Amino acid sequence: MPKRFVAGAIVFVAALACSVADAQKAPDSEGPDISGVWWASSYSPKIQIMGGGELPFTPAGRGQYEKNMAGLKNGTVEDTARTLCTPDGVPRLLETPYPFQIIQTKGQVTIIYEMNHAIRLVDMTKPLDNDETLSILPYYGGHSAGHWERDTLIVQTAGFNEKTFIDAYGSPHSDQLHVTERLRRINGGKQLEDVVTIEDPVNYTRPFTARFVYDFHPEVRLEAYVCGEPHRDISKVRGVKGF
Repeated sequence: MPKRFVAGAIVFVAALACSVADAQKAPDSEGPDISGVWWASSYSPKIQIMGGGELPFTPAGRGQYEKNMAGLKNGTVEDTARTLCTPDGVPRLLETPYPFQIIQTKGQVTIIYEMNHAIRLVDMTKPLDNDETLSILPYYGGHSAGHWERDTLIVQTAGFNEKTFIDAYGSPHSDQLHVTERLRRINGGKQLEDVVTIEDPVNYTRPFTARFVYDFHPEVRLEAYVCGEPHRDISKVRGVKGF
């Protein structure tokens, strides 16, 4: 076989391999493609710890939790995420029974949530630093930075205000809340897994972890969301009764 033919075949195979690898990546992204519309098939108003058990409250955290629960029942504590449609914050936002969309572009991952029209911007160009931004500009959803570790997107979020709960039960957090997410496609790409580690030394004695799984829905398009008005049917999502 002519050497030129062999060399050409090698170049062709190498180019084909590169094109296949590139096709598995999102446009303008250094990591795998996790873009698209995702939707949870179940919902829990109370955050569920991996392995089971109750939240590891500090004495201060338990006191605030009990105060929040009682206040939410008698109306002395307002859940503004539901009454005024303020952002749910992280990690509560991850429990949404509505779909959300991930958009990957060079240097940034954008997550658009249908509920309350919340938008998260994940900076992929630099790590999350405890700089002035985190303390001077605290936000409902904090500030996020991410990077890829093989097939997993690692997102670090901090710089929260104290106007949100960890879940719909009123589990508290302080401005020292730090959230680490590990997102990856599972089940042949049909699902997205988000394993979340939550740290807040003011309210919890140790870090704890929760796991959220979403189904891929390329046929779904996000809809306009108007607070307090009839919206998308989410009755098929397990656990949404009374949401």
